[in-house]
Amino acid sequence: MVPPCRPFKKTGIGKKTIHQSGCRAAMTANIFLLSTPVTLERLSWIEECLKFFFVQLYPETLMHQPKGESPAFTFLVTGDALYSLDNPETQQVWTIILSLAAVRIICDRQELELRGISAGQLKMKFPDQVITTNSIGADGQPSFWNDVAALSRLTKPPLPGSVGWLQCESPYMHRSAWHGLLFLSAALTNRLAIDLYAYLDGIHIGHTGQAPTEAENIGAGIQDLGERAARHSLPCQVIACNRNATARGYSTWDDGQGVVISTCAIKPVKIRDLNLMIDRFRQNHVILSATAGSLQFRKGSAPSFDRAEKSSTAPPVTVLITKSPYSTETVYGAISFAVACAHAGILTRVIFMEDGIYALTGTHRTPANFSPYNLQDVINTVAGSENLHFFAFTPSFQKRGISKDKSLNAVLELGYPGLGKIFFYPPGNVQADHQRVLFF
Repeated sequence: MVPPCRPFKKTGIGKKTIHQSGCRAAMTANIFLLSTPVTLERLSWIEECLKFFFVQLYPETLMHQPKGESPAFTFLVTGDALYSLDNPETQQVWTIILSLAAVRIICDRQELELRGISAGQLKMKFPDQVITTNSIGADGQPSFWNDVAALSRLTKPPLPGSVGWLQCESPYMHRSAWHGLLFLSAALTNRLAIDLYAYLDGIHIGHTGQAPTEAENIGAGIQDLGERAARHSLPCQVIACNRNATARGYSTWDDGQGVVISTCAIKPVKIRDLNLMIDRFRQNHVILSATAGSLQFRKGSAPSFDRAEKSSTAPPVTVLITKSPYSTETVYGAISFAVACAHAGILTRVIFMEDGIYALTGTHRTPANFSPYNLQDVINTVAGSENLHFFAFTPSFQKRGISKDKSLNAVLELGYPGLGKIFFYPPGNVQADHQRVLFF
């Protein structure tokens, strides 16, 4: 059962929570949730993007943070990402990032204690920006996910709102499935409607008959969320991608009235076409995943160098492909996801970076008897789609001493300024107040 979370209140242990430090509980300008390992490479490009953001859009905050105002950037750090706070290499970069007064880090207190991490040096240097306490949940323990849910709300209470979680990893092998349930549970406590999207191996969260002996029961947790939402008259949708489900042996059939039924999935989970899931991405709500961001556009900012083909109110989606191709379905799944978003009228930018650039190097040749796809052929095939733009992050190539294959003309190269513009400048023809950044 997913533990419910109480609304925010003071911890009473003499340390600052996000409420006691004078920040808005319901809204924040930009948030990044980090739960997977944060490498020096990743943190370094985040640092450069933040410098671009503050120099170009908020130069007045470079010297000081106006009293009483919410930080422009909040990093919500849990799981393996917490190790970066004590690692000497990444700690140096965090020090540079925190020297920007409008940045703060909120740590998952329980995960800090579980891993024996103190974050003490950063906390000592930046006591008001490194927050290592959380609000108290219903079980009397600190509730990091209550903090995340409150900061993900785009509307002020009591106005209705919603949030979503994209699950791409299998449960039990990966902690992200449990994190997603804790986030959505906290959202219900904050009177928010909830969506759970199961994609790639994430569809296993909805399998029947889950009975773990040494972990939380994810299936039971999903059912509990549905029951709690119903009791409080809050919408709750759990949608699993049918292509991924079919590939993994989930049998489905149509009951003749347009209802897809599966005996492999628990009751709350609806196995549906990917386009139905993507339709929810056209709505204006924050959607997080194991590593994700929600970035608000500053009104009046100069347009980015790209634009939607037609006028759209859907928040743009920026897909960061950071994994190497072929060893897993991740890269192909990310491109398929991006194509579906673009087809739904959502401006979608795909950026190959970190190890993701290996999809763009050399000439990929698929043997006749080799069943997997050729990713370069896939990219060239879909590159002309409306609302779908491909980019390659030049610093990732430079770090590895390689270059993009010349045949991939549709993939435009960009550096730190270009990445900053995609993140922070509102694109043309889009009337949305924020965009979603999803890591694959």
